[in-house]
Amino acid sequence: MASVWRGQINFGLVSIPVQLHTAARGKSVELNLLHKGDHARIKQVMFCSAEDKAVERGDLVKGFQYQKGAYVIVEEEDFQKVIPKSSRVMDILEFVPEDEIDPIYLEKSYWMAPSKGGEKAYALLFAALRSSGLCGIAKLTMYKREHILFLRCGERGIAAHTMFYQDEIKAADQFHANLDLVSDKELAMAQMLVGSLVAAFEPAKYRDEYRHNIQEMIQAKVDGKEIIAAPLPAPKAPVIDIMDALKRSLEKKPVAVAAEAAPKGKRKKA
Repeated sequence: MASVWRGQINFGLVSIPVQLHTAARGKSVELNLLHKGDHARIKQVMFCSAEDKAVERGDLVKGFQYQKGAYVIVEEEDFQKVIPKSSRVMDILEFVPEDEIDPIYLEKSYWMAPSKGGEKAYALLFAALRSSGLCGIAKLTMYKREHILFLRCGERGIAAHTMFYQDEIKAADQFHANLDLVSDKELAMAQMLVGSLVAAFEPAKYRDEYRHNIQEMIQAKVDGKEIIAAPLPAPKAPVIDIMDALKRSLEKKPVAVAAEAAPKGKRKKA
């Protein structure tokens, strides 16, 4: 598996050669744009608005608009001149309790693996994270951007997650719950309903039904079969009496005993 970053991570005076590999990538059914008449593939054309003509990719440069209609050209060598130390060296800045990290800050996930010669030091860092329950905060530059990384202990190795910066998180002031609207009886009933749905986390049992349906639809069209639309469920009416809705929900699903419903043992990490 090709790595997306190679360098070293500094853990105090310990230097560990490591590499990052993409841990997760979204999947979708890829469709191509075709000309409606002859089904030929459509090609993207770069167009110069000033000369009113198509241009080749080799004639393109990057520029930053510092005022309307005025650009400063930025060449590849300009990027090389400002590459920080973190492009090749990942420094662990500090360690924080993992449970203090709000998941909203998590951006992309990677697996960190040791490069040749770094196996023992990598194992030591992994063991230290696992025994402490802490998460490392590190800094590195990748894809022309400096990232802050969370380094956490996975089941068998170290997982790394890039972090959204504070100024990239939308303010949550407008997304709040007014708890004054909730009565004690409604809360107790809702807790019972939540308890009836408690289960161990098994990610393999979830799948993208829409992607699966698209794949089946495409295969049916390839095979020349008729596609029959599945009936959509009727929209539910807005809840007027919350207590009544909670009671009817509980009648459909028996409440599980907390000791039986809750996952046993330590949470399994990715």
